[in-house]
Amino acid sequence: MKKLLYILLLFCPVLVVAQGYTLEQCINMAFKNSYDIKNSRLDYEMADQTKKEVFTKYFPSISAAGMAFDASEYLINENIDLSPVGKILAGMGYDPIALGLPSSIPVQMIKNGAIGFVSATQPVFAGGQIINGNKLAKVGRDVSKLKITLSENEVISKTEEYFWQIVSLKEKLKTLDVADTQLAELNKKVKAAVSAGLTTRNDLLRVELQQQNMESNRIKVDNGIKIYKLLLCNITGAAVDSFDIAISGFPIVKDPLEYYISAEQGIEGRTENQLLEKGVKAASLQYKMAIGKNMPTVAAGAGYIYQNLLEKDVNFGMIFATVSVPISSWWGGSHAIKREKYNEIKTENQRKDMRKMMAVDIESKWNILQESYLQIRIALKSIESATENLHISCDYYNAGTVSLADLLEAQTLLQQGRDQYTNACTTYYVKLSAYMQATGRYPHAAN
Repeated sequence: MKKLLYILLLFCPVLVVAQGYTLEQCINMAFKNSYDIKNSRLDYEMADQTKKEVFTKYFPSISAAGMAFDASEYLINENIDLSPVGKILAGMGYDPIALGLPSSIPVQMIKNGAIGFVSATQPVFAGGQIINGNKLAKVGRDVSKLKITLSENEVISKTEEYFWQIVSLKEKLKTLDVADTQLAELNKKVKAAVSAGLTTRNDLLRVELQQQNMESNRIKVDNGIKIYKLLLCNITGAAVDSFDIAISGFPIVKDPLEYYISAEQGIEGRTENQLLEKGVKAASLQYKMAIGKNMPTVAAGAGYIYQNLLEKDVNFGMIFATVSVPISSWWGGSHAIKREKYNEIKTENQRKDMRKMMAVDIESKWNILQESYLQIRIALKSIESATENLHISCDYYNAGTVSLADLLEAQTLLQQGRDQYTNACTTYYVKLSAYMQATGRYPHAAN
């Protein structure tokens, strides 16, 4: 057990101060530079403005209009026929001509003038459309806010994946450094043995081939580090030339039980579940809006009117009330109401189904996280066995009881064990990030 703890501390160094960026810093930089998050925040601002716009429906609707004109002809230009009046006078014994009664009178009116009015209308009853419309706008804003969280979680997931891949590859470089040192010492011993005639040059060639293989692996690892640094710089906005991570290796891995919560708790805290609940609420409000559109609306208002069409200023005020009944809308309105009701039921069914799927997803990610933790423990045991095997093989080789091939194989097994541990740690932290997200928690909070 002491030897196992020693190996654990040897290959699990804690965080150290170094020039570069920590995981937390990388995530914060990604939050500031991610266009997905920026656009999600803009969507939230747009939804907030929509809510404020809908709120104004509570206020009176005020309108004003005015007109001034000067026509080329009188708007009213007629001759009034007075012959009926003449006939009446003649019947009474009077002579219309003698009385000077003309046969007609020309009437010319309204050649220029001005009209203006101002009115304010306050909705009194609108079938709940204003109230429910405001509630629906608030739901839309809440949905936009939750989508910001989804974007942030996606950025966290990518940032953590790239970060731990860099850590993994740097650990593999350390393993290569140890192997290179061992092979360099072995190369000296074999050269001395060849010079003394104790072994053939074939053994030296085997060592050199193994060294060349290590060099080839180093090139692949270096290129991998460069690629993941580019990916991490792209998401964080950091400069590629001066970028590095401020961590020397994997932190000591904790038992996943420290992060466990029940699937039911995880579902309640999950952003996707909150979005589903908002969807059900929105569908319910849309159903109520459909009912409101087919109900009478009542409004009260007041107005002020001014005109001088007859070359005399006239102004007056008035109050009024309006009632609008959408009779023809009832023909199709009942079907629209039923459609929205069916949509409400459908949305609720989808929410229930997705909750079941989320429970399965949480349990699956928990099992994978446990598996990755067990793989780390297995890898540590493999390192312990491979280390002991290499130590014995070195002693036997120096004593001349095992071949060089056996010694090189022992070194390879130790290298494979260390790489297995590195891969297991990388998988553990990536899967931990996935599990934390699946249970509605920020992944980096576990580090």
